[in-house]
Amino acid sequence: MNVAPTAKPPVCRIMDYGKFRYEQQKKEKEARKNQKIVDLKEVWFRANIEEHDYQVKFRNVVKFLNEGDKVKASVRFRGREITHASIGQKILERLANEVAEICSVERAPKLEGRSMIMILAPKSSS
Repeated sequence: MNVAPTAKPPVCRIMDYGKFRYEQQKKEKEARKNQKIVDLKEVWFRANIEEHDYQVKFRNVVKFLNEGDKVKASVRFRGREITHASIGQKILERLANEVAEICSVERAPKLEGRSMIMILAPKSSS
């Protein structure tokens, strides 16, 4: 390990390599312990969702965001519901407006196959 690499001749410390590796691993483990792993939680809505069901799912979204996880909100369309994609758009926009103070929209609502998907990310607490 170099102590003063710019000096002429360079100054080095003689040490036990096993002990050095052990100390490095200990530092890395401490750094990993303090890290928050961000998960992606998914909440499904239906195009014809009732108000109480919406509120239950809304509370789950808020809980996930407060825990620091990203949320993937999906509106699933079955059968001919897909022709009324604007209903799904309204549901996701309502959700985004109601949680606007605690999160930001990472990906706007977009139709993918038979579902419309929006991703919400928690605002950083800095």
